[in-house]
Amino acid sequence: MADIQANSLRRGTPIIYEGIPYRVLKFEHRTPGNKRAFVQTKLRNLLDGSQREVRFSAAELVERAHVEAREMEYLYSEPETAVFMDTESYEQLSLSKETLGEASPWLSEGMRIHVELLDGNPIGVQLPKTVEVGVREAEPVVRGQTAAKSTKPAVLENGVSLQVPPFIEAGDRIRVDPGELRYVERCK
Repeated sequence: MADIQANSLRRGTPIIYEGIPYRVLKFEHRTPGNKRAFVQTKLRNLLDGSQREVRFSAAELVERAHVEAREMEYLYSEPETAVFMDTESYEQLSLSKETLGEASPWLSEGMRIHVELLDGNPIGVQLPKTVEVGVREAEPVVRGQTAAKSTKPAVLENGVSLQVPPFIEAGDRIRVDPGELRYVERCK
């Protein structure tokens, strides 16, 4: 297994901690005053779903979990599960909404994603780096708001809210980084 430094952890990274597989839900790199830097994380146990907070020193080595990623196509959702089809064997696989976590609203029919398997059991999905989605609601532009980095809230077709540039309007299609909930660009 490959070890990675704690300051390289990101949201969604699968790790082994105390012999148990976890997924990083949140991480925050902190450097308090004249003390040593550390990484505060929130982890989800991949076996039983429990969560815990763990603090790592910034230079500490953390074991990365060996996860197999298999390409699958998203077919449809049921009330508690989402159904995927393996693109090679055409076998269907159901994942619970809990396993999908924050990836659930970003799925669209026909989307090809990688389903992560740990010892043959599905533990989550890897979304594409960017996803194209429509804007359902966006606040109108405020006159005189021309600051280079100004943003406004918008609600996307999938119900997710995020900050977008002032020129984005309802009905526009935009590209979003679902991992960081960040606007990337307006689609042409």
